[in-house]
Amino acid sequence: MDKTKYKIERRYINVRHNTRPGLRLKTGSPAFFVAHDTGNPGASADNHYTYFNNLTDRSASAQVFIDDTKILEIIPAGTGPDPAEKAWHVLYNVKTDNERFGYDANDAALGIELCYGGKINFGEAYKRFVWYLAYCCDKWGKNPSTHIASHKQLDPARKADCEQALLAGKKTLKDLIMDVAAEMAAPIIAPDFDPLPANIAQSLIDNYVSPAWHASHKAGDAVGKTHFHNLANNLRVAAGIALETGKAAQPLTRLPKSNAQEIIFRWLSPAWFQAKAAGDRTAMNHYHNLANYLRRAAGIPEE
Repeated sequence: MDKTKYKIERRYINVRHNTRPGLRLKTGSPAFFVAHDTGNPGASADNHYTYFNNLTDRSASAQVFIDDTKILEIIPAGTGPDPAEKAWHVLYNVKTDNERFGYDANDAALGIELCYGGKINFGEAYKRFVWYLAYCCDKWGKNPSTHIASHKQLDPARKADCEQALLAGKKTLKDLIMDVAAEMAAPIIAPDFDPLPANIAQSLIDNYVSPAWHASHKAGDAVGKTHFHNLANNLRVAAGIALETGKAAQPLTRLPKSNAQEIIFRWLSPAWFQAKAAGDRTAMNHYHNLANYLRRAAGIPEE
């Protein structure tokens, strides 16, 4: 990709516990990226620098603001000489980020905000937004299909960004992911399924498929061993995980519907009913979310 296509401006707000705590990301470099929009139509990147540099009455921030004229990092993001720092852009009591990526977004991700509306030229702002996400994915070896999430995906009960700004420009989140991949000259995935998050795939393998393989091995069931081996590999391919350590990952492929349905009916559905009987709503939501990750990866409508 063209790494000099746009300039990245770095003008940092003052260190203050509620906006820029001055703490390094727990992961060192960013582990994933959260695509936001400002929810403040017409306000520029400079406007948001001023706002967050003076904010004292609540905790909120993001590392990057992008409008139609500039890409402005107001908290170090790790793209320059300064190591990436934390920002307060996703609530800690929302656990979708933990389930999908294994970390709280504030501790491990960049919050990247798209400025839109008013006199802001959407097309120019969008091009810079796409390029910056591609730049970050390229710099840290991340797949846009699996390492970019919208704020709405992480907190759907409260948030509509960045989809609300994309809609204003007649774009969708899938358009954004595909455009980022194209900017990187990365493979563009088929638009009829969502890749399985890598940590979700690995969790399903570790907690369910691998124990089933070992049980088949202990019972001398060669057919069962082959089945569970193939099931694990199908999960890996649907998540962009390499089949062998040190090898390149296979091209992303939709999870077979039969695999998704088997995991749901064999393991997740019984676990959900057990949690329901115990009155454990947190566990019920966990198994429900796992099932929907599988449905999306297989192109099955969510429930």
